[in-house]
Amino acid sequence: MRIGELSRRTSTSRRLLRYYEEQGLIAADRAPNGYREYDERFVDRVLQIRGLLDAGLPTRIIRQILPCLDKPRTIYFPDATPEMLATLRHERDRMTERIRFLTRNRDAIDDYLDAVIAYGGGDGGPDSDVGPRPAALT
Repeated sequence: MRIGELSRRTSTSRRLLRYYEEQGLIAADRAPNGYREYDERFVDRVLQIRGLLDAGLPTRIIRQILPCLDKPRTIYFPDATPEMLATLRHERDRMTERIRFLTRNRDAIDDYLDAVIAYGGGDGGPDSDVGPRPAALT
């Protein structure tokens, strides 16, 4: 697929995709006309990269842990410093905490939806008339 399709499918700008390529996070083949051609697997890879960046990891560390996301795994760790390991532990712990909060929020939404539907709020769809309406202000 060309860069425009990868951009569309991952909601990632073309400029950012070129940056990922420059950083060694993804690689494109070149078509005879010079256009970048990406393998289908890069859709998932770009989404993983974005998630790791959102979690606060720098691209130099992401580049090192990307092989852990592939099957079969080929892991290289030529410059795994104590500082890098500490950073990874810290970011892992931050992700774990974020997952805990997201899970709690998801469960609260589920409880709310269950209560609204039990109350008679319809099918719970986006256009349903859910729950009582607030009284009009006078």
